[in-house]
Amino acid sequence: MASGPILEIDGLSVGYATMRGPMRALRDVSMTVPRGGMVGIVGESGCGKSTLMNAILGLMPANGRIAGGRILFDGRDLVGLDAATMRRLRGDRLSVVFQDPMTALNPVHTIGAQMVDIQYRLTGSRAAKRARAAAMLAKVRMPDPRHHLDQYAHEFSGGMRQRICIAMALMAEPDLLICDEPTTALDATLEVQMLDLLRDLQREIGCAVIFISHHLGLIAELCAQVVVMYAGQVVERGSVRDIFHRPAHPYTRRLLDCDPARIRERAEVLPTIPGDVPDLVELPPGCIFSPRCPVAEGRCHTTVPPDVAVADGHHARCLLARPGEGAA
Repeated sequence: MASGPILEIDGLSVGYATMRGPMRALRDVSMTVPRGGMVGIVGESGCGKSTLMNAILGLMPANGRIAGGRILFDGRDLVGLDAATMRRLRGDRLSVVFQDPMTALNPVHTIGAQMVDIQYRLTGSRAAKRARAAAMLAKVRMPDPRHHLDQYAHEFSGGMRQRICIAMALMAEPDLLICDEPTTALDATLEVQMLDLLRDLQREIGCAVIFISHHLGLIAELCAQVVVMYAGQVVERGSVRDIFHRPAHPYTRRLLDCDPARIRERAEVLPTIPGDVPDLVELPPGCIFSPRCPVAEGRCHTTVPPDVAVADGHHARCLLARPGEGAA
C-alpha cells in the first residue's frame, strides 16, 4: 500500500490576467491531504477556495495560470501536465461535487444516460452500466433507483439532485473527492443528511475528501483537519481541535466570533469583521490581514509574516504567533 499523503500542495501561486494588471489569486499556498482523510477549507467569499480547487483539477480559465509551486497527487506533480493526462485523472482518480447540482447536471438528458456516459472508460454492456448506476443511486439512499434513471434533473428536489451528483462523482471510486460547498442550497435538515451520507460513503470507498465551505459548523462536524484561507493565502491550518479551541491567527478568531452557532446572547445585529477584503491586484504591504486586524502592530503593516509552527501540526501565518501557543 502506498504511503504518504494523497495530495501535497507546496508553495502554490496562481494569478489571473485582468484589465488592471495581474491579480494574485493564490500566494504561497501549502497544505496536505492524508490518504483516506477529510480536510476542510474555510474562508470568506473570494478567499481563493474555488481557485485552489480548479488548480488541483486542472480547470483553470484561459486568463489564469499557475505562477509557481507544486501540486503533488500521489507523488506526481499535476502542474504542467498535458490536457489529455489530466482528463484521464479526472473522474477516475479525482472527482468533484459542485456547489449547484442543477447546473452540474445536463437538463436535456436523463440521469441514467448521464451516469452511463461517464462510464465510457469501462468495458461492459449498456445494461450492465445502467445496473451499476442504479446500484450507486441506491448507495446514496435514493428509493427506487431504477425508476429514477429515466427521469430528468428538473424532476428532482435540490437534495435529490445533490445525491445524484455525489453518486456520479463516486462511481469510479476516486482517490480524492473535492466537495465545493455541496450543501449551500439545502436546508438544515438536508445538510445533516448530506453530511451523514458523505461520511458513510467516504468510509466505504476509502477516498480522501476536501470539503470546501464557509460554514464552520459543517467543517467541525465532518473534517479532521482544517485549512483557513484569507485573500489568497493559508493563514492557519491544523486539526479541528486546534483551530476551533486554540486559534492562533486573528482572522481565525474573528471568523469564529462571527459564527452564529457560537453566539450565546441574543443580539439585533450579528458580529462582522470590519473593513474590506484587500484588492488582489494592488496588495497591501506586510500582513494581508493587517488593515482589518484588531491587534495589528506597526511591523504588521510592513513585514510579511512567516508560517509559524505554533504546535505540532498547527501552523499560523502571523507575526504575533509564538511556538507553543497552540499547545494543549
